[in-house]
Amino acid sequence: MMTSVDTELIRVLADPLRLRIVTLLAKETLCTTHLMEETGAKQTNLSNHMKVLREAGVVDTEPCGRFIYYRLRPEVIATLAGQFADLAETARATAEQNLKRSCP
Repeated sequence: MMTSVDTELIRVLADPLRLRIVTLLAKETLCTTHLMEETGAKQTNLSNHMKVLREAGVVDTEPCGRFIYYRLRPEVIATLAGQFADLAETARATAEQNLKRSCP
């Protein structure tokens, strides 16, 4: 059983705007203009957040004319979900066995 979770990815997704962006991209591929309309974020702020998401491997880009479209990489989210599922299973097993460390 795996008990560690990708803390860097959690940090990336912990930002409310980035989490909102990921939620939007789960539903459709969007360009910066769409993301600005949906989130109300300014272009420079949005670009900074998209850079973080790209560098973390959460989104892919697709140039289309003068626009850049962003697509969520579902396997990244699925891996993180699997890590949390493993962590939950470890916690269940620990609770069932009533494992606890004794105090010195």
